[in-house]
Amino acid sequence: MDVTEEKIRLTQFSRGAGCGCKIAPAVLEEILTTDGAQPFYKNLLVGNGSNDDAAVYDMGDGTALIATTDFFMPIVDDAYDFGRIAAANAISDVYAMGGKPLMAVAILGWPVEKLPVALARQVLEGARAICAEAGIPLAGGHSIDTTEPVFGLAVNGMCSTAQLKKNNTAEEGNILLLTKPIGTGILSTAQKRGVLKEEHEAVLVAQMTTLNKVGEALCKMEGVTAMTDVTGFGIAGHLIEMATGSGLSAELYYTQIPVMSGAKEYLAQRIVPDATYRNWNGYGNKIAFESGVDVMEAFSLLPDPQTNGGLLIAVKESAQDEVTKLLLQYGMDAFTQPIGKMIAKQEKAIVVKP
Repeated sequence: MDVTEEKIRLTQFSRGAGCGCKIAPAVLEEILTTDGAQPFYKNLLVGNGSNDDAAVYDMGDGTALIATTDFFMPIVDDAYDFGRIAAANAISDVYAMGGKPLMAVAILGWPVEKLPVALARQVLEGARAICAEAGIPLAGGHSIDTTEPVFGLAVNGMCSTAQLKKNNTAEEGNILLLTKPIGTGILSTAQKRGVLKEEHEAVLVAQMTTLNKVGEALCKMEGVTAMTDVTGFGIAGHLIEMATGSGLSAELYYTQIPVMSGAKEYLAQRIVPDATYRNWNGYGNKIAFESGVDVMEAFSLLPDPQTNGGLLIAVKESAQDEVTKLLLQYGMDAFTQPIGKMIAKQEKAIVVKP
């Protein structure tokens, strides 16, 4: 890479960043609404009828095909890291369903007159590295000339139909676990504004390039009743999907939610992604706060859009020790304490407790 390419900051060529590019929840709901009758496909186990992480098709032999796609504009300045992050984020949807990834194809949009094609090659190299880590080929793809850089993957995976994990099957009394801290939206916004500290940049990239492989192992546990990954709608948005889809509400223990190093430091500087406000406007009326919660801080943290965030897991209390043992095997010692609990349906979808 020549000196000119080294100075290019990819985030300056995009309006959004990572999963913060997602269309706001309320707008997305309007887009997906249809008045026409939809065909019924008996083998389609998960489709547009729910807000799950991927589509799932019953193969008829006890296995299911998982299909997903995810792509976005740069969330970091380095092209290789952008490719790694986008790939890890897309593959996460398969892990969130409890599946084993099989193959990926690339989706690339590149402004060829604005950015060197050598940078696009580095994006693909980053994606190949993550796919290799996941044990799958990056087998092809499609590219177009665009006004802003865009990259992601379409990923296929497999799982046992009996062990498939959905986001709308939680049960009352389940504890909630989260396998990564929140705050990527805040830190990535700090980077775009040129104020992110070097030590926090390393933490940000490390988190967003870490595969959620534990999801494949969690699918084998009957005590895990529901699972999803936390991405563009923030921890609050994805928990609301889990609670409402399951016909329940959730208690969220605010001080137990893990937060990334540096996130609150940048909040003090009023560094908040635009997507945070869009998220809050879309579902803030579904959240209640108990006395003792720092509501202003929570307003910025709970809707913070995550990119390749952690897995949000609903677990039967009787299976907590078994799940904890697995998390420890994966080096997730910091994520074994419950951050909440599924409760009977209340007026609000989430009740935030101190």
